Amino acid sequence: MTVNDAVARALAIGPDSSAAERTIDITTLGARTGIPRRIEIWFHRVDGRWYLTGMPGPRSWYANVRAHPRFTVHLKHGVTADLPATAVPVDEPTRRRVITAVLDLQNRPEIAARVSRRQTFDDWFAGSPLVEIVFDDEELRTASSTRSG
Repeated sequence: MTVNDAVARALAIGPDSSAAERTIDITTLGARTGIPRRIEIWFHRVDGRWYLTGMPGPRSWYANVRAHPRFTVHLKHGVTADLPATAVPVDEPTRRRVITAVLDLQNRPEIAARVSRRQTFDDWFAGSPLVEIVFDDEELRTASSTRSG
């Protein structure tokens, strides 16, 4: 397997992927400072596209990608790679579809047991950050988006 195959496989996550498989780091530029900031976060793949989201409320990473949409995805489980990408806003129908898929995952018993209360669609739809990850490498986007997850 080549590195590109390994990266494509790491990006081909689906609803049954483990927490480790969906855990990445991202490096953004600070919204006010422009200083690089690296955090750990889950990413999601819905309908062959990748997204970042999180619990409802303000998030520094979201403020950062709104101010500076270019960022780096760091794969770290099973393959190590730094992938340049752009955070792209989503429209309302996409937001509905992605949040529904994310909550289906969040409300599974093995994940829901780690949060204080059941996550509701209305809370997430109204207050969660959400962007699409568009990787710079078109070949990678094509190879990964066609794999089933």
